[in-house]
Amino acid sequence: MKKITIDFKKLDTKENFYEYISEQLDCPDWFGRNADALHDVLTDYSRNELEINVLNTADAGDWAKPVIAALSDCECVRFAEQMKRSDFWYDLPEELIAQTPIEPRNHSRMLKVDRVSGEIEHSHFYELCSYLKKGDLLVMNDSRVLPARLFGIKDGTGAVVEFLLLEQKGDKLWETLVRPGKKAKPGAKFSFGDGLLRAEITETVEGGNRIAKFECNGNFFAALDEVGQMPLPPYITEKLENKERYQTVYSRELGSAAAPTAGLHFTEEMLADLKNRGINLAYVTLHVGLGTFRPVKEENVLDHKMHSEHFSIPPETAELINRTKANGGRVIAVGTTSCRTLESAAQRYGEIRPCEGYTDIFIYPGFEFKVLDGLITNFHLPESTLIMLVSAFLGYENTMNAYKKAVEERYRFFSFGDSMLIL
Repeated sequence: MKKITIDFKKLDTKENFYEYISEQLDCPDWFGRNADALHDVLTDYSRNELEINVLNTADAGDWAKPVIAALSDCECVRFAEQMKRSDFWYDLPEELIAQTPIEPRNHSRMLKVDRVSGEIEHSHFYELCSYLKKGDLLVMNDSRVLPARLFGIKDGTGAVVEFLLLEQKGDKLWETLVRPGKKAKPGAKFSFGDGLLRAEITETVEGGNRIAKFECNGNFFAALDEVGQMPLPPYITEKLENKERYQTVYSRELGSAAAPTAGLHFTEEMLADLKNRGINLAYVTLHVGLGTFRPVKEENVLDHKMHSEHFSIPPETAELINRTKANGGRVIAVGTTSCRTLESAAQRYGEIRPCEGYTDIFIYPGFEFKVLDGLITNFHLPESTLIMLVSAFLGYENTMNAYKKAVEERYRFFSFGDSMLIL
């Protein structure tokens, strides 16, 4: 399937538009550069052969009115302004939601999808190497999940409370989500792990979260590791026996509220094998926030506001990406968090360079990828921003067909589920 994005902010004149369309569709010299000719060309394509995503029609000039009318009459065309949350729904039997991780890690199944044709192969993650080539680069998110869920006792009343650490604001100072919130007014004090960790609420911030100042003897993160629990997604109801199974084997930068789950399938031995085969590995950091579980509530997709997350790209990773591109290799993101990191930097600077900052990038069909050549990802929730991101990279029809096939073949879904390779 060929994928084209028509962005009327960029294609701002009739001449620019038809020059672009003629090049993208490989039109003959005699192609009449008008709306009727465009309609005739596009109606020759089915939605399985061509996908056109149209952006920013409100910015189009009067010259574009007949063009937009012609596009509206073609089944292969999707308008971003008309994109609905419900377009990304699929039926998922509850028993396909993975409750526990596969052992060993790399024995999960893997659905390989051709990015162009949508052709599907069924494989296992330990066979990943057979789809990669010497000179390819895997970019992984090395963020490590905080055991950020704390259950404690309120001083004076003995009431049980739950704290969820969201973001560090200073030395032992954290923005937290507290349940029940009415028990956590400024000045309230709490004890965790028989006093190993203590906290006092200093203020309530916008949205109802609390700022808490923690105290402990010794290292805060060591105490947190002892008394905290992993903040597993709400759809996982079984107890996790081993905290490390919700960490990637290469995690090192502490700060996430959820795991970058596409990387959970790798083992140390597999990473060594990849290196021995000439496949390069690089790391970025994006600290995953709780917003990753936040559902899209707006029916019009473009009305959704993304959460903001901190990311960084070190110099050695930027250099490896640029060298890979220069040498004709493929840059393959391991997970949507790595994808969002790379595409955020490219969108911000026009290139990949060492950088850090916050990103609230929202990737949906019509997004023009500047870095990615491939994506390793898990299967995501219906109507989530993550399935929208996959649809942007793979194409909407290809994505929904792949998910339909995954359900039919009884793949395991979500955080502890199976993998998808898009190349």
